[in-house]
Amino acid sequence: MDLGLKGKVALVAGASKGLGKAVALGLAREGAHIAIISRDQNRIEAAAKDIRDTTGAQVLAIVADVTRAEDIQRSVDETVKRFSTLHILVTNAGGPPPAAFMSLTEEQWQSAINQTLMSAVRLSRAAIPFMQKQKWGRILHLSSYSVKHPIENLMLSNSIRSAVVGLSKTQAMELSKDGILVNSILPGWTMTERVDQIMNDRAARNNASVRDETAKIEKEIPMGRMGTPEEFANVVVFLASECASYVNGVALAIDGGATRTAF
Repeated sequence: MDLGLKGKVALVAGASKGLGKAVALGLAREGAHIAIISRDQNRIEAAAKDIRDTTGAQVLAIVADVTRAEDIQRSVDETVKRFSTLHILVTNAGGPPPAAFMSLTEEQWQSAINQTLMSAVRLSRAAIPFMQKQKWGRILHLSSYSVKHPIENLMLSNSIRSAVVGLSKTQAMELSKDGILVNSILPGWTMTERVDQIMNDRAARNNASVRDETAKIEKEIPMGRMGTPEEFANVVVFLASECASYVNGVALAIDGGATRTAF
């Protein structure tokens, strides 16, 4: 199947590792030109080299902090300067730290809102004019299946990622007339550094081993295992493609069946 991504320009945030990098790599394999963002210069340059070496794609590494509005605007400007336009935006930010409600300060709430919600708002606002001009675009917000199935001790993530899904749904209603499709993708338990952090937190709180805590999670997943970043990326790449031309406004869980809700 030809996904129609050859020559498309994609900007992927939080792409130095984990799900973001896997998505960037998947898009590059389909022939897209890629710009990737991270505040860690060494990691983002290493990720760009890896994607180039693996796929032969054109990859632009941008050092930027998605919590800073000026960095976001600069990232979009640099992408368009290099590739002339922007077709696909993938918003993604590192998850807020694990914590219970009463332990969180006002500052921690504001920081998490800025990192998770406002980065998606600002990236969208900067990218949409280019998509409107060409009457074609894809915006994909990476969120979490915790918006459907809240995860213990992830108060910030459970709360704020739900706002990102609300943003996505409303953008889909507003922007489809411009040929722009907007969807949110909800990763379940996937083997990334973020999940390693959560497993270590659970092990410490429960006085258990990481292996035992991981086994508990895997028992809750009908497929009996966590997913891989590549499995997640395959779905995102499809949603970014010409083939997903009638998929708009969905919040799609990629979780091996772990979500128990019907909708």
